[in-house]
Amino acid sequence: MAEKSKILFIGGTGYLGKFLVQASTKLGHPTFLLIREGSASDPAKAALLDGFKADGVTVVHGDVDNHESLVKAIKQVDVVVSTLGTLQASEQVKIIDAIKEAGNVKRYLPSEFGNDVDRTSAVEPLKSVFAAKSQIRRAVEASGIPYTFVSSNFFAGYFLPSFGQIGGTAPPRDKVVILGDGNAKAVLNSEEDIATFAIKTLDDPRTLNKILYIRPAANTVSFNELVALWEKKIGKTLEKTYMPEEEVLKNIEEGPFPVKVGLTLGHCVFVKGDHTNFEIDPSYGVEATALYPDVKYTTVDEFLNRFV
Repeated sequence: MAEKSKILFIGGTGYLGKFLVQASTKLGHPTFLLIREGSASDPAKAALLDGFKADGVTVVHGDVDNHESLVKAIKQVDVVVSTLGTLQASEQVKIIDAIKEAGNVKRYLPSEFGNDVDRTSAVEPLKSVFAAKSQIRRAVEASGIPYTFVSSNFFAGYFLPSFGQIGGTAPPRDKVVILGDGNAKAVLNSEEDIATFAIKTLDDPRTLNKILYIRPAANTVSFNELVALWEKKIGKTLEKTYMPEEEVLKNIEEGPFPVKVGLTLGHCVFVKGDHTNFEIDPSYGVEATALYPDVKYTTVDEFLNRFV
């Protein structure tokens, strides 16, 4: 069996990053984590790092803003995975420059892990964010660095605890607001499964210079289907309010920033159907569950059982 790639994570202590680091060690990859000097002064981060080290992760000190340290870290590995936060998407040009100089990287996964940023109908404020990620795709392609872009769609652990209800902290038990007509299909995947599928692509020639779409059949559901599933679990019919597109757009325009962001994402997914309104063309994309039928992923149905 071929030796597994050595992977360097940049942003590996963030929300999704920690799942990817864990998946990397679990799947037997020599795992490296780029950390800024002084990062461990944050108690939560220090505890996370201790756990990583116990799992055999090699911590490398460096910084995206320090080109020399970045090149030095990259030269130790075969694959680079970025999970830098959304607002740092443009910073990835520095990673691309360092990978080019290092000259040894077999695969780069830029920080995406959401909607396909080249196939989006997002309005502001997300339109600019997706455009920045799309520009990084073009920069990676132009650089000639081998890549995989991961389109994982919704994080179930982020969306399902509140069903995307503004101010909600638990799934609705009485009333629910549904964006659009509730029929557009969204895809909701657990963060652990997203990480597992992403790591499996790294030594796979079938995903080279392709977009990996994580679109399991059991996790592709409309808002109406999601509510019906939840109603069945709690044995109760919810009072439903449908918010037409014009109202969604008005609320995006007038709402405070956090509300704007949530509604903008809801608009492109649940009104425009951005997760599923296109076929995956084999010339540019592959679907994760078709490639890795052995992965036992958590279904939306199973995920919802946590809240019953």
